Amino acid sequence: MLKKFGFAAMMIGLLVLMTGCFNIEEPITKDSTGFWDSYLVYPLSWFIIYVANLFNGSYGLSIIIVTILLRILILPLMIKQTKSAKAMQAIQPEMQKLREKYSAKDQKTQQKLQQEMMAMFQEHGVNPLAGCLPLFIQMPILLAFYHAIMRTGEIGNQPFLWFELGTPDPFFILPVVAGITTFIQQKMMMVQDNPQMRILLYMMPIMIFVFALFFPAALTLYWVVGNIFMIAQTYFITGPKVGNKAEAATATANAGSKKSTKGKSGGKKK
Repeated sequence: MLKKFGFAAMMIGLLVLMTGCFNIEEPITKDSTGFWDSYLVYPLSWFIIYVANLFNGSYGLSIIIVTILLRILILPLMIKQTKSAKAMQAIQPEMQKLREKYSAKDQKTQQKLQQEMMAMFQEHGVNPLAGCLPLFIQMPILLAFYHAIMRTGEIGNQPFLWFELGTPDPFFILPVVAGITTFIQQKMMMVQDNPQMRILLYMMPIMIFVFALFFPAALTLYWVVGNIFMIAQTYFITGPKVGNKAEAATATANAGSKKSTKGKSGGKKK
């Protein structure tokens, strides 16, 4: 349980830590040097400005468009993640049977359970770590986006809707939406009905909400648009209730197991 939660907390914490490891006070220009500034931050900054100029200087609209384009760019990875979640959902009954078979908590039994699980994953061609890859890809992009926003002078004081892009949302609307859409996205992708996943289901949106209270609204806007894109993608690829299907599959497996147990006990009585 702590390992799963710790991984998510580590990734977000790493993002926050890395934001302070670079000089965000230095404006980003075409003359900026270094791999990070030259090949990640400046191209993003330039592209945001370019798109904004196409839409009458609307940097908020530009951020929405650039976010969608970035999501399309990493779409193959995200589709792979979604299909992996669907594959994991399909084998939930078998996983539940293995957990019941190796329900003892001693080390030897748990090692046997892990071995059986890995053999099953290989048999079905499922990679349980496939869902982590898009997260690793997104982190540098999110960090570069943060720098592009903070270090591009044209963005800082630009208004969009009810907020300024360079400062946190004063009415906390965006952080709330970021938390809600994060919850919906995770709920749709959740394929295991267990306490560990349920903790992440609620803790991740809370963490995103808290960070969004302090991040520039432009960055929170990027996160919200990305979440909505992911929700739509999941809906069209796997349907609206991937997580609910997993829960139903697990419930069916449990019901079948109980029925089998009752049958056996009934036979003994006779």
